Amino acid sequence: MSTEARIVVGVDGSAHSRQALRWAERLARSSGAQVEAVAAWQVPMASSWGTASIPMNWNPEEDMEKLLTATVDAAFGADRPEHLRLTVCEGHPAKVLLERSQDALMLVVGSRGHGGFAGLLLGSISANVAEHAGCPVLVVHGENLPDTI
Repeated sequence: MSTEARIVVGVDGSAHSRQALRWAERLARSSGAQVEAVAAWQVPMASSWGTASIPMNWNPEEDMEKLLTATVDAAFGADRPEHLRLTVCEGHPAKVLLERSQDALMLVVGSRGHGGFAGLLLGSISANVAEHAGCPVLVVHGENLPDTI
């Protein structure tokens, strides 16, 4: 892993992950750290579609790169931070985030992602990383950013 100070942020395209990106950038600015925006993908082991339903030209990594770029653009517009690095990894999102954040200053995730059930206060990925991370974890709720950190 990297020796530079960095904050890892989980991105899945949801509004909560856009807010997590904004928080990570704000924290990085105050600490001089880099931001590593991480998106993870995996092919479902069992799917109601079955493997015959998956298009032959489907490229999940390319799709996730597009989603990550679109989410970063939605979060920052033309003001994309210079200290931001985009990373796409294959694997279960919680496992990938835990691995990528092993030597990070902090891991930032939104409280809810695209999956799960409406009304839950904490999504399965955010709960998993909050329980198992080897660094501090910020689980972002709401829409407001702090004035200063």
